[in-house]
Amino acid sequence: MKYLFPENFYWGGASSALQTEGSDTSRGKTTMDKFFEEAPTRFYNGMGPGKLSNFYENYAEDIALLKKAGLNSLRFSISWARLIPGGRGEADREAVEYYNRVIDEFEKNGIELFMNLHHFDLPIELQNEGGFESRDVVEAYVEYARTCFQLFGKRIKKWCTFNEPIVTPEGGYLYDFHYPNVVDFKRAVQVAYNMIIAHSKAVAEYRKLNLGGEIFTVLNITPIYPRSSNEKDMKAAKIADLIFVRSFLDPFVKGEFNEELKEFLKDNGLMPETQPQDKEIVKNNIIDFLGLNYYQPRRVKAKEHIVNPDSVLLPESFFDYYDMQGKKMNTSRGWEIYPKAIYDMLMTMKNEYNNFRCFIAENGMGVQDEHKFRNKNGVIEDDYRIQFFKEHLSYVHKAIQEGSSCFGYHMWTPIDNWSMINEYKNRYGLIEFSIESGNRQLKKSGLWFNELSKNNGFDD
Repeated sequence: MKYLFPENFYWGGASSALQTEGSDTSRGKTTMDKFFEEAPTRFYNGMGPGKLSNFYENYAEDIALLKKAGLNSLRFSISWARLIPGGRGEADREAVEYYNRVIDEFEKNGIELFMNLHHFDLPIELQNEGGFESRDVVEAYVEYARTCFQLFGKRIKKWCTFNEPIVTPEGGYLYDFHYPNVVDFKRAVQVAYNMIIAHSKAVAEYRKLNLGGEIFTVLNITPIYPRSSNEKDMKAAKIADLIFVRSFLDPFVKGEFNEELKEFLKDNGLMPETQPQDKEIVKNNIIDFLGLNYYQPRRVKAKEHIVNPDSVLLPESFFDYYDMQGKKMNTSRGWEIYPKAIYDMLMTMKNEYNNFRCFIAENGMGVQDEHKFRNKNGVIEDDYRIQFFKEHLSYVHKAIQEGSSCFGYHMWTPIDNWSMINEYKNRYGLIEFSIESGNRQLKKSGLWFNELSKNNGFDD
């Protein structure tokens, strides 16, 4: 079957400053730098956010390789700690010059930049002030956003406020995989709420400047599937959906907080502190389009056992995860492969959110020990990744055929990169990166993606 996509479809990828540039702690530290300083043993192979693949110095070669892989667009991020060491004040001249050179290089290669302001890398000085629990830090973020818009907004026409904002409260305030490693549901809710306000205020600032572009955000609104149609399973899935999907989706796209979620938070003593003007700020600053990240589904069921009253309150106090028999797995990552969910996600946007404009902002397959698949010519034959793309893109195509407004597909990530606490354990790239030599070369999937982009589709 031939899968052709709409004209001017975006074929691209996503990456981040934190995971490619490498940290420069002499200029500005992030929360991830602090986490590594305090707990290096929690980082796979003891590799923290140091030099990494060194996009900072190698950007010209890397961008040329992106062009060879057929990318016509890339979502990248500015490092707040690099641009404004300490989080407040004037922009660092050297950093400004660096990002302008990077933009020049992307323009030269005909790759459109979707620029992201925050990808899990808050300056540590602001975290020490309370991070996004603090309204003062919200205002610091708005100032940072305004600075970026003023510096680069005449050249960059697509701006992203946050990548997966829910990960900050999840990782830092619920599940102990990001700094500051707090486990407190109520504080997590406050962080999430304040990030919504920060986002909305940044949108307002962008609109004031009349730069002629668009502003969006990226959410990982993973579809949630109940174990069965049993009333209790359905209720469990509903709660999970309110927490993990509607919490950010509704205010960003509808300009309002979900009423059922508010009732749930009230009933469980989790309501955040608010300010009187917040409701109007959210209402009046809806994004232009939405980026959707998808990797795996979330399957839930009703609680099997009564929750220990002395245990810590968590989202899982209200549901259990369901391990479905017979599911297809990426055993390297431990994630289920379920391509239909990407269709279900796009249909949710079509049917429940007035077909709000959107694109797939991340989708990919992380695989360990890819060197096992290297052929005699030294090229990694990652046919499994090509098949993964095909399966998911067939469902993106189906959604578009049925009226979805989806206008692009960005995979994670063009070049193998550092993955927070997991080093380079699982490789996602179209392009292989060697830790030992620093060399880069296209994998089989990179050659395939080039053909995909050139032909605006594929045969299967």
